[in-house]
Amino acid sequence: MFPKETYIQRRAQLKKAIGSGLLIFLGNGESPMNYTDNTYRFRQDSSFLYYFGLDCAGLAAIIDIDNDSEAVFGNELTIDDIVWTGTMPTLSEMAAGYGIYNTLPLSQLGACIHSAKSKGQEIHFLPPYRGEHKVWLQELLGISPSEQSSKASVPFIKAIVNQRNHKTAEEIEEIEKALDISTNMHLTAYRMARPGVHEAEIAAAVEQVACRGGECLAFPTIATVQGQVLHNHGFIHTLKEGDIFLLDAGAESKLHYSGDLSSSMPVGEKFSERQEAIYNIHLASFRAAVDTLAPGVPFKKAHLAAAAKICEGMKELGLMKGDPVEAANIGAYALFFPCGIGHMMGLDVHDMENLGEQYVGYSDGEQKSKQFGFKSLRLARPLEEGFVFTVEPGIYLVPELIDKWNAEKQFTDFINYDKLGPWRDFTGLRNELNYVITKDGARLLGNIKKPMTIEEVYKAKNI
Repeated sequence: MFPKETYIQRRAQLKKAIGSGLLIFLGNGESPMNYTDNTYRFRQDSSFLYYFGLDCAGLAAIIDIDNDSEAVFGNELTIDDIVWTGTMPTLSEMAAGYGIYNTLPLSQLGACIHSAKSKGQEIHFLPPYRGEHKVWLQELLGISPSEQSSKASVPFIKAIVNQRNHKTAEEIEEIEKALDISTNMHLTAYRMARPGVHEAEIAAAVEQVACRGGECLAFPTIATVQGQVLHNHGFIHTLKEGDIFLLDAGAESKLHYSGDLSSSMPVGEKFSERQEAIYNIHLASFRAAVDTLAPGVPFKKAHLAAAAKICEGMKELGLMKGDPVEAANIGAYALFFPCGIGHMMGLDVHDMENLGEQYVGYSDGEQKSKQFGFKSLRLARPLEEGFVFTVEPGIYLVPELIDKWNAEKQFTDFINYDKLGPWRDFTGLRNELNYVITKDGARLLGNIKKPMTIEEVYKAKNI
């Protein structure tokens, strides 16, 4: 946990930003896999963690701005609980560690909210992302689940986004802890990616690196030789000579801050000639994106810079034609790069995505595109000091997408469909690093270097 004063200051800043009303925070409960006592790993709601710190199930909290009061609601352990969990501090003892001195049984939450409503207080709640929260909000507020997202408090969302988007020094230190573990996960994969090794073996080894220090995974691991499938969690292939192995994996620190890295590497000793050509185009796109990073510069500029470099490289290979910058701006790039280049990162690996990408990654008045490719850009707004985010261009050859666009005659002024046949089995590759915006630029996060150049990749495979 951070010092108690950190949480007190966070709540004070939130109250000042919103100004009035009652703020509701619903903590997460245990989530059964297939019956009540067999649960998934518990993960507390990130906004609850950010303001209240309490990392245990079955809690809720309120901040009453008008009456300058704060309370946590939860149930103390019974003897039946203690038999299974062992003795633990009381709720009041734990809450005091985060500067909360009013704890109440969970059964009193409804009466507290009803009292506030009867006095005409405005009730602020966040859009729910779990089914049990939707039921809970219906019980507390009488709002049907289908209406809850649209009726969630926009001032509440915006205040949290503005606060959590700006990472403090102590948060960045936690992120770097997660990133150092994450880098070691990837270095393990570089050493293991050999013909005859199964994807599941590498996934198991990198996850062991994340978990052996008491930390956990930030998100489900992607470990595949079918890199054109962006989120491939199957672990069903045996690696063979000539494959590209792609790992997208990250650790979560003990305080639940995320690391998020991806790596692409040859399964044999070296890339093939055409793999090396694509890898270097991708690397140029990565550098072009990083060169744009600075306070006040829209992150969409980084996305377009990377896209233009990809189009330029594909033109040199004969797969595209026309002006690369125009091809990027119009969206033709998305045949090879169908996703966004990055996203905010912090307590969530896609930070605050549950609150809405429109609020987190876009400025007021700036609408997210609905066009294929651009619609997957989670972060486009001008960058500000303290923003932590990923940079992750990739190049993917998706046969189904090639066939669809070709049949629809999309972007024929920019794409040489007749040249793509020999490339259909290329699969895909990407690399990802994490940055923070500083006063005068951007800083690469993490204390251990992840391989990026082809020479660094080859060296990492042979250590």
